[in-house]
Amino acid sequence: MLDFLEAELAEIGRLGLLREVAGVRPDLIDVASNDYLGYARDPVSRATLLECEAEPGAGASRLIFGTTAAHLDLETELADWVSLPSSLLFSSGYAANLGLIQAVCVPGDLVVSDGLNHASIIDGSRLSRAKVEIVPHREPAATERVLAAGGYRRAFVVTESYFSMDGDQADLAALREICDRYSAALFVDEAHALGVFGPQGAGLCRAAGIAPDALVGTLGKAVGAQGAFVAGSKSLTRWLWNRARSLVFSTGTSPLLARVTLGQVRRARGDDPARSRLAQAAVALRARLQAGGLRLAPESTGPIVPVLLGDNARALRVAEALGAAGFRAQAIRPPTVPAGGARVRITVSARLDDATLARLAECLIRACAE
Repeated sequence: MLDFLEAELAEIGRLGLLREVAGVRPDLIDVASNDYLGYARDPVSRATLLECEAEPGAGASRLIFGTTAAHLDLETELADWVSLPSSLLFSSGYAANLGLIQAVCVPGDLVVSDGLNHASIIDGSRLSRAKVEIVPHREPAATERVLAAGGYRRAFVVTESYFSMDGDQADLAALREICDRYSAALFVDEAHALGVFGPQGAGLCRAAGIAPDALVGTLGKAVGAQGAFVAGSKSLTRWLWNRARSLVFSTGTSPLLARVTLGQVRRARGDDPARSRLAQAAVALRARLQAGGLRLAPESTGPIVPVLLGDNARALRVAEALGAAGFRAQAIRPPTVPAGGARVRITVSARLDDATLARLAECLIRACAE
């Protein structure tokens, strides 16, 4: 009954959109992952594991059996980090966005979503069955026009703070002001900003001096662990505890991992030297690539450096050339980005030294010229 899949796979292969499972090659230098501070590959010491004194598995959903002191301690630390009253752990950023939007937004509500928001936001909005209005990327005026038109019971503006494929930032201060004017809630996904921007790496909301009504943060990027959380008021997290299906019907995250992650969060909060190095490295690489004539995503900043190539086959060729030169990079193609927007997305890590960055830039410039 599933023989039709072979034909479908052949077609997406013809279009240059087929993805295959790729094993990790330890001999390649990572410029593809979201390990911005370089924590993810650091081994956990035996002493750290012994100090954790936690079980590897939760055993059940958080509501039934799976809540431990390790979970609660981590949730307290995360809420303090982002300066919001409460937080709730989820298994992934996808599950957090899905659970948040599905649980809070209902038919009759309006979700105003940035045109380049992550798939998890799109899917959560669909599941909510609220009316969804997609607005042009990073255009607060478009958000205001939609809200001013009315016709909804409640309104929710949803955006990433630092966009994962373009490396640009939402105008969070403008969105907060617009939401306040129209009594709309502001949901911000800080997945790629947490640990990277703001005081103590607390994200772009803190950097902008605004408080969202709900904040989604992930623990598998700059924190170098796994999982995610939603932070906001105590009423919000209590509601999600009861109604977020991706939480209610999932086994709780590992208590042992929660203990290890607590140490990673505290490390990230205090690691201003790594954040400073990360910022310097990103500026240096971006300058070298622009001097070499490469086309980067407009307004991109920080450690996400998208090299725009347009053609799927060309993006694959450039990624392969980088692999041959010793770098693990990824060709990003539709549907992850819009049609015609294929690119190689370079992510900078605080662990990359100047000589490696210079060699990476040289290899990229040469590969794009071929």
